[in-house]
Order: sequence, then C-alpha cells, then structure tokens
Amino acid sequence: MGLLYPLSLLAQNTLEVTAKADTGSIRIGEQIKLHLSATVPAATFSKSDFKLLFPVVPDSLDHFEVVSRTSLDTVSRQDMKVLQQTLTLTSFDSGHWEFPPLKFEVYGATAANSVDTLFSQPLSFDVNTVAVDTTKAFKPIKTVQAVPWNIWDYWLYIVIGAAVVLIALGLWLYFRKRPEKKVVETLPLVTPYELATQQLKTLKDEKLWQQGDIKQYYTRLTDILRSYFEHQFGIAALEQTSEELLNNIKPVTKLNQQRDKLRSLLAIADLAKFAKLQPTDDEHEDCMRKTEEILEWTRPKEEPVTTTAVQGEKPQAQKEL
Repeated sequence: MGLLYPLSLLAQNTLEVTAKADTGSIRIGEQIKLHLSATVPAATFSKSDFKLLFPVVPDSLDHFEVVSRTSLDTVSRQDMKVLQQTLTLTSFDSGHWEFPPLKFEVYGATAANSVDTLFSQPLSFDVNTVAVDTTKAFKPIKTVQAVPWNIWDYWLYIVIGAAVVLIALGLWLYFRKRPEKKVVETLPLVTPYELATQQLKTLKDEKLWQQGDIKQYYTRLTDILRSYFEHQFGIAALEQTSEELLNNIKPVTKLNQQRDKLRSLLAIADLAKFAKLQPTDDEHEDCMRKTEEILEWTRPKEEPVTTTAVQGEKPQAQKEL
C-alpha cells in the first residue's frame, strides 16, 4: 500500500511525504512495517533555513502500539534527498482500523522563515482474529508439557565445566611437579687458602690493633681462620664456640697437629673480644704469626678446580688425614 500527499504550495518543488505499510491486513498481535519518507529537492534541502520535522508518533494510540522505530536516515537519489524512517506497529484489537494522517512540518522551503505542513494520507488495516472452525468439537486445554532432556541443550555448560576442571588439574600438576629453583652461587675464583691469605694481608695493612681497635682486630682474625676451616675442610667453624671447634678439628690430621697453636690463639682472641683483655703488642703479632703458620701448615697440595657451586652444598674438603 502506498500513499502520497504532496503539498499544493510546494508542488512546483515536488516536495512529497509518504506513509507506506507493508500490509493492510494482519492477525491479531502480528506486526506491520510502516515506512515514512519525505522526498526533498536537493536545492531546497541545501538551503540554510530549510528544516523538516517528521511526525512524532506516540508509543500507543488508538488500536495500535508502536513496537520499535528506526532512526531517521537520509539518502541521495538523483537531484533529490530522501529522508526515511520505519515504524513497527502491532494491534491487539480485532477489527477494521484507520491509522491517522501523520503531520510533517517544513521550515524554510518556499521562503525564508516560511512554515508549511504536510500530511500523509490515512491508512486502513484489518486486524483479524484466529479463524475457528465451529463445526468441530471443542478440544480440552492441554496440560503443561515437559520438555524432554537433551544433552545438547547444555553442551556449552559442559564444555566450560570441563575446561575449568582441566585448567585446575593442569595447574595442580604444574605446581606439584615444578622443580624448585636452585640459586647458583658463584664462588670467588680463588681457593680458600688464597682468600684467607689475601684477607690476612688486608688486615695487616689496616693496622687495627695499632689504632687501638683490639676487638675488631681479633674478630676479623678469627673469622678469617674460621671461614678458611669451613670452606677448606667442611667444618662449620663460624657457628661453633672455640671449644667446639677444637674438638671438631680432631678428625683432620693436619689441623689437629696445629691444635695447641690454635687453642692459644683462640684463647687470647676470646679474652680480647669478650673480656676486654688488652694483649700486648707482641701477642698481637704472635697471633697473626700463628694464624699464618696454621694456614701454611694446612695448605692443600692440590688447589680446587671448581669455581661454582649450588647453594646449600658444602664444598668438598681436601682432607689429608
């Protein structure tokens, strides 16, 4: 069904508005597509004062409901501009109904500040009920029918659940079997003997006891010796008391041969560190000399080749029992 309603004042400009429906008859509740359009000459459309307002159709009007409406669209067609909009209508009242004319307001089409009004022609619709064959007997109302269970109705949930389970299982296996990271500690490229010798030389050069820092001197001296025992012979000397250290060096023959010298050295160092004893200058030098003698006596014949070791592993002691 097509309807055209040109305005006589604008006939020479062929400005037209139309309202077309895709059908004139529906069953109750069915929908109708109502196409509204306005055809405007391009020269008129380009005027600065020109403005065209489409009709504002309420959501509900007599016997009709507006289900949806599109936005206003503009297309070019030769020398014309076509503005169009589509309304979706429905009706729940059976009967023959007329859809009222729709008003289009036009500004500035014929002259500046001019106001004109165009109307579409009314449309008629037949809204029919569902045909009933009265010659047949009435059938009872059916009870609620249960929908049979179908696994394909739940396939998406099953896939998502399976994916979650697989991901959780994979994470559990990964964290369960993931190897622990072992920090590789780079050991100095010198042997324990060389390191202790260098540290003793540095201690001498600092002249701590000559400057009156007796406690620091003996602390450094004994730490150098204990660290040497720990790295060279695998004795946890840094964590032991002097007496424990003297007992633990017994299995190492070379160390045990220097046991008396070490006992004397540790005794003076303990008194200086913990009892604030002030040893003489000769005792300071004697302790340094004893330390050097112990190092020299226990110096391994073969230097270790390994330059790196895994944290937590004790270096192999070169014991010469």
